[in-house]
Amino acid sequence: MVTNRVTVSLDEDAQSALDGLTGRTDKAQSELVREALVFYAANFEAATTDAGPNLEAYHQMLSSGEHVLLDVDFLHTFLDYVEGDDGEPAPEFLDAIDRVAAFHAHEYRDRFESLAELLDWLSFCGFLTVRASEGDTFHVVFPTESVKWFMSRFIALSTEQSPFDIEVEEGVSKVLLTEVR
Repeated sequence: MVTNRVTVSLDEDAQSALDGLTGRTDKAQSELVREALVFYAANFEAATTDAGPNLEAYHQMLSSGEHVLLDVDFLHTFLDYVEGDDGEPAPEFLDAIDRVAAFHAHEYRDRFESLAELLDWLSFCGFLTVRASEGDTFHVVFPTESVKWFMSRFIALSTEQSPFDIEVEEGVSKVLLTEVR
């Protein structure tokens, strides 16, 4: 039972959004406004911090069905498992990740105009952290050596068709990537 009434003035965008939702859900305007307020309160931190733009990127990645959320510990376990007895990844694994990187190279060719755009996109995966340096140079930091190896290989191969080239300089826990035009 509704116990409080609030009068709200809606601008054109808000009215259009409300009209669209009532048409899509067959719910009353008051019910939608109540649900929206509760949702906003539950997600207040995400909606009012710098995570806001990140949420849009996460949604874009996950809604395509191509990407999934992955626990980083699971990734580390996976990468440790694919190493052969000699400590090197199995050739079949290398072939498989190279095929995935080649597919992404084709996709990235028209999608990213700069190394900065690509690194920004890849940082949403949580496997790396990007710190800009000078000009078109970026320090890319990885949580483990195996993730560094895996992602460095992926980045190098997936940028082969891009409108830019990269130079890679290996560091202890990071890679220095420089865009070369």
